[in-house]
This record gives sequence, structure tokens and C-alpha cells, in this order.
Amino acid sequence: MTVTNDLEFEQTLYREMLLLRRFEEATGDAFSRGEIPGFTHLYLWQEAVAVGVCSQLTSADQITSTHRGHGHALAKGLEPRALMAELYGRSTGVVGGRGGSMHLYQPELGLLGTNGIVASGGGLACGAALAAKTRGTDGIAVTFMGDGATDHGATHEAMNFAAVLELPVIFVVENNGFSEGTPLAAHAARTDLAQRAEIYGMVGVRVDGQDVLAVAEATREAVRRARKQSAPTLIEAVTLRKTGHFVGDQMNYLLPEGWTAFGRDPLEMSRQRLTASGVADDWFTHIADEIDSVVGDSIEFARQSPWPDAREVTSHLFAGENNR
Repeated sequence: MTVTNDLEFEQTLYREMLLLRRFEEATGDAFSRGEIPGFTHLYLWQEAVAVGVCSQLTSADQITSTHRGHGHALAKGLEPRALMAELYGRSTGVVGGRGGSMHLYQPELGLLGTNGIVASGGGLACGAALAAKTRGTDGIAVTFMGDGATDHGATHEAMNFAAVLELPVIFVVENNGFSEGTPLAAHAARTDLAQRAEIYGMVGVRVDGQDVLAVAEATREAVRRARKQSAPTLIEAVTLRKTGHFVGDQMNYLLPEGWTAFGRDPLEMSRQRLTASGVADDWFTHIADEIDSVVGDSIEFARQSPWPDAREVTSHLFAGENNR
């Protein structure tokens, strides 16, 4: 386990991970009660990846996400109220109730969108990175994807594009062992995903996705490489999906034997490290109460928020529509 050298930094990371955990638990409960329409995919037990990666980014850096994107959005700074209201389909949601669980956007935070289309984020991140490079800023782009997306042609095209043009983009593969219910070895000849970077001439790193400090350190180096050398990186974070692929998935399938993330809760790992560094139980209790209050408030805010006005259904269909 990585040792805590910066106590305040890890306390911040722990708080962020706990926010993701409690928010997703509340989301699952609300969905099960029928309060959230549509579909939802929870990020439980993968919190160290989103938090570790986003801890190294600025608001000017941009991310693209997946259908399992609530955690990425929160880690990038999206307000819990705005996110929960969006899940509830209310007008106060981050995109006015139009996007729901899988389509969250807030460009001013660098959130270029969660996306229900597998492997769609790589090309979008490359576009953002190319724009930053063309404008001469030091901004970078990060794309999160699952292990299943690594076998899509769009991902390979994006990686090759990033390598050829030397773009400041980071490909983060959240390898939780399954592409929905299919184990990686059943559809990929090579399961050492980080080594795939070699064929594109980029650096590939495999990291413990349950250790938030390990993820942060790997990302810190990738960010340095992107900003200083305008070079892409592939990070494979080996993690664990606590629940099924979606709410309601009975998860009647087994992880590969010896899966290194099995049974390792990133929050518990961080708590043990903080406790060993002298953090008292009272601090954890205080943070839990604070987070529970924030999440409870987001639920009530969503419940009390109005539904979208049907007269606005055609808004935002065209660029520059305000000038029409």
C-alpha cells in the first residue's frame, strides 16, 4: 500500500471518495424506489480512479466520460444538487433535465460529457487536446473508458491519432474485469491492456485502481508528460465494480481467478492509511455526517425541483439559436 506523505491531501481525497460512494448509494436507492427515470449505472468501489485522476487536473483540463459517469462528474467538480436533479429529470439539473444519467455536461468545469456510446470518448478527448495544442494553452484532455472499449476500433483510432499528432491526452482504462458480463479474456487476446500503448509509441502504465494515491501519482506523471512534452499516456487502472453493470443486474458471473482488486474497498484502504498516520475516528465521523448532509440535501433539492417546461423541448437544438 502506498504511504501517505501528504496527510491533508489524502484527507481531501478520502472526502471526495466518500462523496462519490454515498451519492451513488443514494442514487441506487432512489432508482429502486422509482424516483429516477430511465437507466443508471453505479460507480461503487471504483471511486479511487475518478478521484485520483481528477485530483491532478485543473478546471481548464477537460474530461470525457462513459455511461458510468456520475463519479467522474463529481470528481471533476459538478455540484451534487445539479447532478441529482438531472438524474431526477428536473429543470434544475445540470442540463435542464434533458440528459439524465448518461448525458452530463458542464464545459466550464471541463466536463465534456458522459456518454452512453462505448468508446466514443477517445475521439472527443483528442479533439479537445488538439484544440488546446492549437491555441497554445497548457490544457490537457482525459478520456475515461472501460476495458471493453479497448477492443473498439474507435479507441485504436483515437490512440493512433493522439500519438501521431503528439497530443496532450490521457487514456484512462477502468479495468473492472468485465465488459458488462463478459470477462476480458473472452474477447481480448491480450489482457495486459497497458502494454497496448507500445504499438502506438506511447507510455503505458498499469496501476492499482483501488489505491487513490497510486492513481494520483500515475496521473501526476502522465499530466507532466502531456503538458511538458505534449505526449499521450495510457493508464490501466485495475479496479472492481461492486454491483452489477446496471441497477438490477443480478451479477450472476464471477471475476477471473486472482483478480487483484477483489475485496479491496478503496475507502477502507485510505481510511487504514489515514488512521495509521494519526487521524482520529472523530474526523471520519464528522466527514461522514457532512457528506450525508450534502447527499440528503441533493435528494430533497431534486424532489422539490420543477419538471422541465414542455414549451422548451426544442431549445438547444441549433448552435447560435439565440441569434435566430
